[in-house]
Amino acid sequence: MKLVYVFDAYCGWSHGFSGTLREVAARHPELPVEVVSGGLFTGSRQVPIRQFGYVQGANAKIAELTGAEFGAAYERLIADGSFVMDSEAAARGVAALRQIAPDRAAELAAALQAAFYVDGLSLSEAATYRKVAQAAGLDADAVVAAFEAPDAQPAAHADFRRAVQLGVTGFPTLLAVDGDSVTPLAYGQATADEVDARFATN
Repeated sequence: MKLVYVFDAYCGWSHGFSGTLREVAARHPELPVEVVSGGLFTGSRQVPIRQFGYVQGANAKIAELTGAEFGAAYERLIADGSFVMDSEAAARGVAALRQIAPDRAAELAAALQAAFYVDGLSLSEAATYRKVAQAAGLDADAVVAAFEAPDAQPAAHADFRRAVQLGVTGFPTLLAVDGDSVTPLAYGQATADEVDARFATN
């Protein structure tokens, strides 16, 4: 059995779920965690953030329910409404980090969300992945090379397809996968205790 975490690095609720994922992974070290990017802001949804009028209100709710931090640098980044969230670029970055440190995918996914939601860094920029890699003690040159490699885009699209195949329709979603058996453990917002309770009933 393994845990499969389907998220989007530009999803505020996924950012809010980072603490729960960290706790669940710590409680179940015997379970590998596969991290899959969902592709929330792709195609026609790759537009300036001002077109998503709910963002600030949603972030306030996320912070209230989960304790997640939304930093001043992030607030400055999105203040004029022109920033475009590109989930394909973020998924390329997730794939690059996962390629270099597969056993740390969940930790690095959370670090990537903090880079955006706390530090206000664009997930379309190679410099962001360099910073995340350096902070994690990884080979930053290797991570950036993987992010910029020709096969990074197909890796992102493979993640999007995997999310669909798993039946995921929103982010974040945490699943327990055992062969062909897929059990939902959390969707949107949940505590580690709630996830464990769902474990116990399956």
